[in-house]
Amino acid sequence: MTLDLTGLTDGELAALSIAGRDTAFAEIMRRYREPIYRIIAGNIGDPDEALDLVQESFVSAHRALGRYDCDRPMRRWLATIALNKCRDWRRRRAVRRLFAFALPLEGSAMQVAEERSLPDAEVAGRDEMARVSNAIAQLPAALREPLVLRTLQDMSQAETAATLSISEKAVETRVRRARAKLAQYLDDA
Repeated sequence: MTLDLTGLTDGELAALSIAGRDTAFAEIMRRYREPIYRIIAGNIGDPDEALDLVQESFVSAHRALGRYDCDRPMRRWLATIALNKCRDWRRRRAVRRLFAFALPLEGSAMQVAEERSLPDAEVAGRDEMARVSNAIAQLPAALREPLVLRTLQDMSQAETAATLSISEKAVETRVRRARAKLAQYLDDA
């Protein structure tokens, strides 16, 4: 007899996973993989790196599952872990940049040719998406995180406030400031 995991609550899945049921954690990942990806990709602006950080987030969540409070929504708990992974990634990237400027360059840059040419509309759409993603990634964390959670993750103001441990009014203010700063970045570019 197999247990239908799709009907279980997050707390029940967490308990089963702690008890050694790998399929329970796989169900948690299935439920939250896309939302966590959107949070991370929106914060760092690099879709490839975001995939790695999603994996790191779920590995950390699995290790910390014993500390998960079943009274809190799993989505918020995972969002907090994902945001911490984004912060760690930014710190590591800053250190790598420092060393990259300090070390001499060896060899030339590798150039990869596009196998097929893309229609102009597709290229323009990709360019615009990359421009917006890069502008979001340039925002300070205090503005970027609430913006990503509210707009890309579609969290409510209360959920965003709880995830970031700030007031709902602060969320509202930071999202408004983030949008203004984002508009300024896009106008200047």
